[in-house]
Amino acid sequence: MKRSSLFLLISVIILVVIGLSMVFNTSSAEVLDRSLEKSLYHALIKQVLYAVLGTVLAGVVWFLGYREILRLSGHFLIAGTALLVLVFIPGIGQHINGAHRWLGIGSYSLQPSEFVKYLIPLYFIHAISLRVSPLDFKSLVKLLLKLAVPIGLILIEPDNGTVAVILTSLLVLFVLTKVRWVYWGLPLLVLTLLGGAVAFQMPHVHDRIRIYLHPELDLQGKGHQPHQAKIAAGSGGVFGRGLGESMQKLDYLPAAHSDYIAAIFGEEFGFVGILLLVSLYMGIGYFGFSIAAQASTLAAFYTAAVLTFLICFQAFLNLGVVSGLLPSKGINLPFFSQGGSSLLANFMVICIILNIAREQKYAKI
Repeated sequence: MKRSSLFLLISVIILVVIGLSMVFNTSSAEVLDRSLEKSLYHALIKQVLYAVLGTVLAGVVWFLGYREILRLSGHFLIAGTALLVLVFIPGIGQHINGAHRWLGIGSYSLQPSEFVKYLIPLYFIHAISLRVSPLDFKSLVKLLLKLAVPIGLILIEPDNGTVAVILTSLLVLFVLTKVRWVYWGLPLLVLTLLGGAVAFQMPHVHDRIRIYLHPELDLQGKGHQPHQAKIAAGSGGVFGRGLGESMQKLDYLPAAHSDYIAAIFGEEFGFVGILLLVSLYMGIGYFGFSIAAQASTLAAFYTAAVLTFLICFQAFLNLGVVSGLLPSKGINLPFFSQGGSSLLANFMVICIILNIAREQKYAKI
């Protein structure tokens, strides 16, 4: 267990360090290329400050312990839901690129959905842990109706990618907690078939599928980023162009420092670099699930397993988008992409997993 915790922490630290260098690499190139009136180190300093704050918050999580976090998850979720409401209030929430996802705090911003997507499965685990009998259909519906409020708010921001991540985490928990499949599997199948049938009749759905399969057909619109990401990742070859030698970061690939940062990393470090990146996330998955498998309680097992899954699933979605295997969903790369709220949330999540490992260590003494 001690070894799993150490290697998990090392994997995260390596990702954060490389991520900081890539954030500076891509953001400074944007400042120079566009002749922006701000420091070359602006994005790097912000990311470092978020990392420092994340470390402090992770310390608080460590002090509280995972049991207390689960016990307070309902209160945290209420607070998170209130913040989701605030993003729609003018003067408090920020309206960027047609979405209401951020709260403005001076020159900084906070994205509540980054925290809520972890609080929802934690609250589900807490609710399950309080029961002495298996979850029946009526109780499941009541629980899901409570969770539908924050999920609905995230959906209308809109942030479909985060909603998809949350719903997937709940499906994983249904399986782990042995909720009867007829309670959720059958409704899911029916909704999927009906949704697919309705979507198939909509012209814009056909267009989205066509652009996803052939992004070069809409290079001035939705196909631009996926197409440029393929060029960036593909042009890196085996060993890459070298650090700082990316061409796509020079305003060819928008959001190069956030959702598509892996494409620039692939261009500069090639297949070898991407292999390292994937290996680090596989390491997080392996050591996180190892901690879950040796957890001292069922609640600890559910918590470590679903949090590890969420981190790895988001990495899979991001790298899938960058490689062109998946349609764009606006999911950043955990610990690597620029994004303060994501970094804060992920730091705390890793600390919860490490706290579970620590408890298991003392349980054996």
